[in-house]
Order: sequence, then C-alpha cells, then structure tokens
Amino acid sequence: MRRREFIKLAGAAAAWPVAARAQQGERTRRIAVLMSADNQEARINHAAFVQSLKQLGWMDGQNLRIETRWADGTASLIRKYASDVLALTPDAVVVSGNDSMGALVQATRTVPIVFAQVADPVGSGFVKTMARPGGNATGFVQFDYSLSAKWPELLKQIAPNVTRAAVLRNANVPAGIGQFAIIEAVAPSLGLEVSAINELDADNIGSELTDFAVLPNGGLIVTASALSIAHLELIVALAAKYKLPAIYYRRYYVDRGGLISYGYDVLQQFRGAADYVDRILKGTKPADLPVQAPNKYDLVINLKTAKALGLTVPPALQARADEMIE
Repeated sequence: MRRREFIKLAGAAAAWPVAARAQQGERTRRIAVLMSADNQEARINHAAFVQSLKQLGWMDGQNLRIETRWADGTASLIRKYASDVLALTPDAVVVSGNDSMGALVQATRTVPIVFAQVADPVGSGFVKTMARPGGNATGFVQFDYSLSAKWPELLKQIAPNVTRAAVLRNANVPAGIGQFAIIEAVAPSLGLEVSAINELDADNIGSELTDFAVLPNGGLIVTASALSIAHLELIVALAAKYKLPAIYYRRYYVDRGGLISYGYDVLQQFRGAADYVDRILKGTKPADLPVQAPNKYDLVINLKTAKALGLTVPPALQARADEMIE
C-alpha cells in the first residue's frame, strides 16, 4: 500500500535542496532517534522526519548526524536503547511512543526530547501542561482520550450485529488504562459488552482472542500501544481467522487487511518533530514549545475485508470515510 509513499519520501530526502542558512563549517549536531518499532510504517515516518530536516537545512552526514535505534515494543530492549541513545550525548532525542518516552524521561531530565505518537503526556508525567511543558520534553500527542469513544461507535456502525467487543490494550501504561476507561464508559449505550485483553506477548494475545471468539457476535477494538504495533500482523491475521470485525487506531492495520481505522496523521507528527528539533538546535528550550494535538482524524475502510466478513458498509459511513481501500 504505502510502498509508493515510502519511495517518494526516500527520494525526496535524497534530493531535497539545502536551505540557505545551512552554512559550511558549522559544528555538526547529533540527533538520536528511538523508534518504537521496525516496520515499513516506522521507516516511512523516519523518512518523513529526515526529509523535513533537509527542508529546514539540516543534512545527515554534513551539518547533522542522525543515530537511530529501532525497538520492537519489548520493555527490556526499549530500556537498553534509551540508554544507548543517551550515551551518544545527543543535542536532542526524537522518540516515538509512550513506552520509549517513559524509558527516556526516567533516564534524563536534561537532554532535550521531542516526542511523537504519545498519548496523555500530562497524565503520564512527561510534561507539566500541554501549553507549557515545563521540562526537557515536548512534542505531539496521538489524540485526546475522547477519541477512544469513537471506536466502539464506528464498530457498531459497520457491524451492527456485534454485541461483544474485546479491547486490546497495554494495562501497564496510563494510556492503556485511559483508553479502555473511555470505551468501557460508552459501550453500554451502544449495546456493547466489552472485555479487556491485556497485551503481554504473541502467545497471550493468540490464546485470549481464541477464547473470546468461541461465542458469537464478537468484535475487536485495538487501542494505541507499542505492543499492538509489534504484533500488528498477528492481530490482523487473528481478526481475519475468527471473522471478528475490528477497528484500529491507525490506518496501517487497514492497509494490511484490517477492517476499519480512525486515527491521526502520523506523518504530520514526524514533520512537526523535525520543526521542533530545528528550533531546539537554534536555541529554543523544549519547555517553551507547546505540546500539540492533532486537529484532524482520518477514517479508512477496507472494502475487501468488509465483503469477506459479510458486511455492507452503510452509505453514510462511506460518505464520511477519508479513504476506502478496494
């Protein structure tokens, strides 16, 4: 699906003209990047970040050196890579996801951090307030928790017969708890009974979904977490195997065969992260850069998957969709 977009971004990153203010002979800066996963989507996000830095006059290998670590959602590897990137003594660190962000703020309160794809940075203790972060970190949030209420609503619209929904979440982080709390609160009004599946590993996810699928009229809601990214292919495959209508928080699940997604534009977050890095390298403190939230969310529907599940997408939902994959 997004292979073309990746090639386009990679090509642009190689050819983008350098801004006039990138002067020869200036000190080479070092940026460390800690990504929450190593997959095509993460590579596209990384390419968008590098491309945007080039547009701003920062060229990797010339006036900038970018060091990247690719995690897989496991806590031990995230902690190791957090230590690794800080040992590089970077001028700033760019980080993706709550788990990686949590490891970094535990390790440093001085190195500037710019985050993307983080949920509830205030509740997680990463910043003091959205408007005035107050410490060494700032960045871009995934969504307001209220977005979580849209997922069961959209699931019922595309699959009206669903009366039970498994909610895949990471219960070890505030974002996992917060998302489930919102879903649980709105579910009764939609005629849904929800139950949490706490992500641990592939075996746990597989066994829990297998048990859940024994009874009829089931559906699946996949909330935002590093573990859900790490097990993306497995989750989509299990939803297809057990014919569970599923809604996801990001479109790349739908690109791989998931039914429907409603979420933010992550490329915009990584482009924004490049802008914040540019400002920090020029002397602005993270404490003076407000945390930004998305101002638009995209609805994507996979029509082929809907047909395989025997579902007819309502005309109103089709009209509302930003994209429908044939």
